[in-house]
Amino acid sequence: MPPKQPRPLVVGVVGSLNDESVTRIATERALEAARQRGARTELLDLRAVALPTFDPNAEPPADVAALTDRIEAADSVVLGTPMYHGSYSSPLKTLLDYCGFDEFDETTVGLLAVAGGGFPLPALEHLRAVCRALDAWVLPHQAAVTDSHSIGDELPEGDRDRVDELGEQVVAYAAIDPSPPAADAPVPTDD
Repeated sequence: MPPKQPRPLVVGVVGSLNDESVTRIATERALEAARQRGARTELLDLRAVALPTFDPNAEPPADVAALTDRIEAADSVVLGTPMYHGSYSSPLKTLLDYCGFDEFDETTVGLLAVAGGGFPLPALEHLRAVCRALDAWVLPHQAAVTDSHSIGDELPEGDRDRVDELGEQVVAYAAIDPSPPAADAPVPTDD
């Protein structure tokens, strides 16, 4: 019998500073779906920390370093953002500027965007490009919540389904090891 695997840690990052954020509601829902699949979860709310503009010549503030440490410890990360002017939020961009390969290398990332209007595809594409540049393993499935201005405390059914699937997939793919097999590993042969 193979050894029991530990429960994966899924960290959700809320890239909105809005007190009544639909992004927070959706990110919390994705984390709940991850918990239902057996993951340990943690929410990183960017409202709780001062994020100064990234300065490569300065040490990051202790609370920012604590955020990047939590991302590095994660098996999977859900990045939740509102769409602002066709892209993702500046607080999330600032946090990602503090991150590097150590935080995201071989980490599964799920993308979640919220828009006041239609499908926030540009924000998702921009986040996907940044995560790939950090060597993250970005899920093909992404979730979007549209018409967020008309949403109260609960997401509409179609949005809930997409967000739940995102939470389930960050758990299902948390154990992916994208490294190539060892040189001495057996190579399958055709019969």
